[in-house]
Amino acid sequence: MTWQLIKDAILGKEQDFTSLPLKTAIFVLAIPMILEMMMESAFAVVDIFFVAKLGEFAVATVGLTEAVIVLTYAIGFGISMAATALISRRFGEKEYEEAGTATFQLVVVGGIVSLFIGVGGWVFAEELLRVMGAEEAVVQSGSTYAKIVFAGNTAIMLLFLINGAFRGAGQAHLAMRSLWIANGLNIILDPLLIFGIGSWDGFGLDGAAIATTFGRSMGVIYQVYHLMNGKHKLKILRRNLHVKWETIRKIIDLSLGGMGQFLIDSVSWVALTRMNAEFGSAALAGYTIAFRVLIFTILPAWGLSGAAATLVGQNLGAKDVDRAEKAVWLTARYNVIFMASVTGIYLLFNQQLAGFFTDIPEVREVAAKGLWVIVLGYVFFAIGMVLTQAFNGAGDTKTPAWINIGVLLCMEVPLAYFLAFPMGMQYLGIFISIAFCHSFHALVSLYFFRKGRWKTMKV
Repeated sequence: MTWQLIKDAILGKEQDFTSLPLKTAIFVLAIPMILEMMMESAFAVVDIFFVAKLGEFAVATVGLTEAVIVLTYAIGFGISMAATALISRRFGEKEYEEAGTATFQLVVVGGIVSLFIGVGGWVFAEELLRVMGAEEAVVQSGSTYAKIVFAGNTAIMLLFLINGAFRGAGQAHLAMRSLWIANGLNIILDPLLIFGIGSWDGFGLDGAAIATTFGRSMGVIYQVYHLMNGKHKLKILRRNLHVKWETIRKIIDLSLGGMGQFLIDSVSWVALTRMNAEFGSAALAGYTIAFRVLIFTILPAWGLSGAAATLVGQNLGAKDVDRAEKAVWLTARYNVIFMASVTGIYLLFNQQLAGFFTDIPEVREVAAKGLWVIVLGYVFFAIGMVLTQAFNGAGDTKTPAWINIGVLLCMEVPLAYFLAFPMGMQYLGIFISIAFCHSFHALVSLYFFRKGRWKTMKV
């Protein structure tokens, strides 16, 4: 029975998630979502593994560029949340044609926004690196890398939002496959384009940006093919190809909350990265490596949490509020078990994990401390992820945004500054602030979830 469910989840047998037993529904949704995020996290680790071989300036360039391009991720995340909420609600109501029309509006909005970001990022790449505190050597060696990453942000945006639509439709297997194609190509092309082959020396750091952009573009082509081939319940047909301003306004309204969540999180991350840059390239490189390693477990946990968003949206669409709430608690239990199981690994083997990516003692020490401190809040992180996804799946994207403002912007950043500078704890103070504030974030989310406003949202 278990193997059949795994097979159905991976091969993509379409299910009715408003009637499927909850444990089975979570399992079928979570398997491809976890595999999707595992590939994303594997790429993050593999990418920094190869880049680290180019030296600390290269790692610092990646860290600073990501701290800026994450603003693109924020917009993509926001539209993706709108996609999941809209499509899951339409599927719960069995309004499949409306779901196709909404998906077309999502693609239009994301495509237009990404073009503006791409042009601006290409033109001002060097200035953005300098604003982030990059040393001049980092700016000179990394400006082309940054330009390529910014220019390729359309692929990032579309990959995010179309996968959000697939998840909302319960077609998590398509989201999984598109990301496996995108990041699988990244992993294969990274060493070839960075270091070359035979007598060809490759493109160096720029090769990492080219590999990422090409891989994600191929993932988007796969997504579009499955939206247009008419073989799935979620499809874009000729009759869906028209602009609906009412739907676009709804997308913008839902996206603003999602963007707010990620933007505040991103602004907080940018601020913490900027603070860390004050302690030199070694501290910044260690900080970047620590987060890449942590992502290896955070993203699969986020994938498991995604099951809650789909189940909440579809069951609210089917007018079954109790089932939606039960799905959240059950998903949270599974996520806590997963995150608790990996906490011990990081506590015991932080030095070895950091040493796998760099042999520079100063960089390794920073990365190891980051791993040890941040995982102390992992169990709380697990609960917070599920509750945030539940809010978003219900279309209540603004509540998590306000929580992020209160906890991450108004608490985490000032606390990190206080611990790092006046208290003289430097980068260790930043890590402590992250662990404490994200744990507190989960408790605040739990309070608002219990109040139940999310149950009454109209999407």
